[in-house]
Amino acid sequence: MKNIFIEGAIPPSFIADSIAKHQSKHTIGGHNIFLGQVRADVIDHKTVAAIDFTAYEDMALEQIADIREKAFKTFNLTCMHIYHSLGTVKAGELCFFVFVSAKHSKDVYAATEYLVNIIKKKVPIFGKEIFEDNSHQWKTNIT
Repeated sequence: MKNIFIEGAIPPSFIADSIAKHQSKHTIGGHNIFLGQVRADVIDHKTVAAIDFTAYEDMALEQIADIREKAFKTFNLTCMHIYHSLGTVKAGELCFFVFVSAKHSKDVYAATEYLVNIIKKKVPIFGKEIFEDNSHQWKTNIT
């Protein structure tokens, strides 16, 4: 089972390297990328400084494997990469990276939307919003 978790923020260089690795795959006609970023939301006059991500890792990885299998059966994809942060990610940094590739653009658009929404809805990954005053609250995902 592939580990999707990265400790801390997902570096832009990691994403660039992922894109570069696909240059030798000549059957791909389109890629689509979703990047989740921590927002500095203001909630009750307090600003989110970071999100601390945790997960039931074994359960999350099993669910991601099932989601990947279903996505490959549903969409005509060439490849798919999913990464999510664990630990603290500061506002402005990247925490979620979905990268799909296919022969045609229609499949990558539909697959990306499906993957982002189903992962946010079903996979046991939790975010605790840390405010600038060090207080916190659990984040609710809105798709």
